[in-house]
Amino acid sequence: MNNNTGIMKQQHSFFLWGSILAMLAVVLGAFTTHTLSEMISPVQLASFRTGVRYQFYHAFALLLLGVIQQQNPTISYKGVGRFFIIGTLLFSLSIYLLATKDLTHISTKILGPLTPIGGLSLILGWGQMIWLSYKGWKGE
Repeated sequence: MNNNTGIMKQQHSFFLWGSILAMLAVVLGAFTTHTLSEMISPVQLASFRTGVRYQFYHAFALLLLGVIQQQNPTISYKGVGRFFIIGTLLFSLSIYLLATKDLTHISTKILGPLTPIGGLSLILGWGQMIWLSYKGWKGE
C-alpha cells in the first residue's frame, strides 16, 4: 500500500467515524428531548446534553479533518483522528452512563476516571492539530 492509499483510507475513516458519531448524536439528542427528559433530573439531563454536544463537536471535527487530510495529503492526521475518536467515546459515553446511573444501575466506580481521560484525549487531539498546523504554516 503506497502512502496515497493510506492517506485516502485515513480520510475515509475520518468521514465514517464522523458520520457515525453525528448520526448517534442526533438520535441521542432526540431521545434526550422526547423521552429522557421525563426520566432523569434536570442536573442529569444537563450532563447528558453536554455529552451529546461534545459528541457533535467532535463528529464535525472528524468530518472537517477528512477534508483537511484531502487538502494536505503529505501530512498525516491519523493521531488527531484517533485522539478525537477515543476521546469522544470515553468522554461522552461515560457522561451518558453517569447521567443515567439511576435508570441503568451501572456501577460508577470505573466511569468517573473515564470522563477526564476522554477529555484529555480530546485536548491532545486539538493540541496535535495545532502542532501540525504550525508545522505546515512554517513549511516544515
